[in-house]
Amino acid sequence: MAKRNIVKVGDEVLRKECREVTVFDDKLRELLEDMAETMYFSNGVGLAGPQVGILKQVITVDTDGKLYKAVNPKIIKAEGEQIDYEGCLSVPNENGRVSRPDIITVEAFDENGNKITIEAQGYLARAFCHEIDHLHGILFTDKVIKE
Repeated sequence: MAKRNIVKVGDEVLRKECREVTVFDDKLRELLEDMAETMYFSNGVGLAGPQVGILKQVITVDTDGKLYKAVNPKIIKAEGEQIDYEGCLSVPNENGRVSRPDIITVEAFDENGNKITIEAQGYLARAFCHEIDHLHGILFTDKVIKE
């Protein structure tokens, strides 16, 4: 495992669409381990591929002591609304209020290529939405509610 550098706002990689992962191998598992280590080291609750300069659909999320590694994640169901403040490791010293679904269902693959379904609510749902946005070149600052 190795800590990776986090890409900061202004780098064009953060605005690009990520490619789907088609090969589930040791290199992918190493990337996800590195992302988790980097996320924890930086006191984050989520990290997406482009934030470490990798244009692949991979994310790590941990809001409550349970680490999720999701490959090719897609939100297949969303309901309710929550509005709260968000920040981002790639957008240091900034935060803003963002509307997100309160409950979501995510379909993805684990690091071994097994299909997984994740039910998330509240803060965990917010974190998944935030990281999945990164895979499509969207930053939380694009969604901040103007006061």
